[in-house]
Amino acid sequence: MSDGAAPEVADLGRYGRRLVSRFVEKAREADRPRFATMLTDHLGVSADGLPVAEQQWPSYEHVNVQAALDAWLGEPGRTHHVVGVAGLRHHGPVGIADLLGMTPEESKYGARPGNVLRTALPTGPDGQTRECLRTAIVFVTEADGSRVAILFRCPDPEQGRDSMTIEVIASRDGAGTQIAARLRDLAIEHNVYRGQVVSFGRTMFGYHPGTALTFHHREPLDPAELVLPEETFADVRRQVVGVARHRDALRSAGQHLKRGLLLYGPPGVGKTHTVRYLVGELTGTTIVQLSGDALSAIRQACSIARTLQPAMIVVEDVDLIAQQRDVYDGGAPLLFMLLNEMDGLEEDADVVFLLTTNRADLLEDALASRPGRVDQAVHIDLPDREARRRLVALYRRGLDLDESRVEEVLDRTDGVTASFLKELLRRAAVVAAEREETAAGAVVRVTGEDLVAALDDLLDTRNRMTRRALGLDVSALGEQVPVHPGSGAPGG
Repeated sequence: MSDGAAPEVADLGRYGRRLVSRFVEKAREADRPRFATMLTDHLGVSADGLPVAEQQWPSYEHVNVQAALDAWLGEPGRTHHVVGVAGLRHHGPVGIADLLGMTPEESKYGARPGNVLRTALPTGPDGQTRECLRTAIVFVTEADGSRVAILFRCPDPEQGRDSMTIEVIASRDGAGTQIAARLRDLAIEHNVYRGQVVSFGRTMFGYHPGTALTFHHREPLDPAELVLPEETFADVRRQVVGVARHRDALRSAGQHLKRGLLLYGPPGVGKTHTVRYLVGELTGTTIVQLSGDALSAIRQACSIARTLQPAMIVVEDVDLIAQQRDVYDGGAPLLFMLLNEMDGLEEDADVVFLLTTNRADLLEDALASRPGRVDQAVHIDLPDREARRRLVALYRRGLDLDESRVEEVLDRTDGVTASFLKELLRRAAVVAAEREETAAGAVVRVTGEDLVAALDDLLDTRNRMTRRALGLDVSALGEQVPVHPGSGAPGG
């Protein structure tokens, strides 16, 4: 033998230690806890042939399933203990049947008893949370002595598992199915989204429809802050708030509660402000907001609304989905999916569909081919002179405003949006603060000249894109806007 391969005395020790290690591992293998043994011992009967009841929920229901499990476990006469499940990361989905069928060798490298892992999930808009199991088995003993085991599996988007799942096996015939159904009922009863304002959003792994719901505060809005023509305000309020307040009388009279309201008009005229007012008025109503990427979560939003009614689904800029197609649904436009979901709800479902759009022309054909989904379409137009006066009064807020030139401003702002006037008052405040070097906390005094200077600046040709961003049709004021003599602002 060469190259140092000759045996040494130390090699005998190394080989001996390896033999002892293997002997000890084999000797202790029978004592290593395995789920197959734990489940059989707990149930007290052979698991062969026992049915396993399974329930699945969308991933955003994780916290509600935990609330249901906590409520069920807390009922009198029921005791339990929890064992975590380790070793699942690279082994795909594992169910109770898989655990029962695992050999000792498979258990060594696969799913095995481990620490109980929990995660804190939000239950409200102010940081409230509930500690929720990730993946674990709950071993339960009923008051009558019968035994139950519940496998609780949380969603794991990183591993491609987007659903929340429980499996139930019980020693008593039929108990597993009954318990699974009871947990589903409790998940609805203790639903943390009921009466809240929520929206779908992104997770740390990207956007997955239906994987994340974000809570928002419901901020009441004084009707005085909603500057709309009286008839328009009455139409909107009657269709949404009026029906909600008289739901019992209407239902008794055989009248339908499901309704659709479309708010349409130019950008910046107050459609979103109107939505905010209605959300604030419908206290106790579940609000699901859809916008941007979340518009593809239409089915999930409708499922929540159907379960937690009274509810309102807000779809802002619905024209964005008029041509957008859902690749998971045969390529049908998402707008038709929304209209079909609206049609699928029962007539007495207390659900409002509140849609907003800047481009009603993109919706007309779809709405005409699906009549009855939208009960009322309300046009919110550019503010007239009186509305502009009210908007100036609203947006001045804490400013000390000299009103000597307000009429002049109203003369020159025919055709502007509410957003434009809000920005006008803000700019006037900046002009005034810079002129007087206003200290922090002091009242900002805006003169008539400050107000006109801010208007001249907004109407200058260099701010053409700014005006477009504020929703103003440039043609409404023309390319060149004369500056009031003596204002000192550059002409354009």
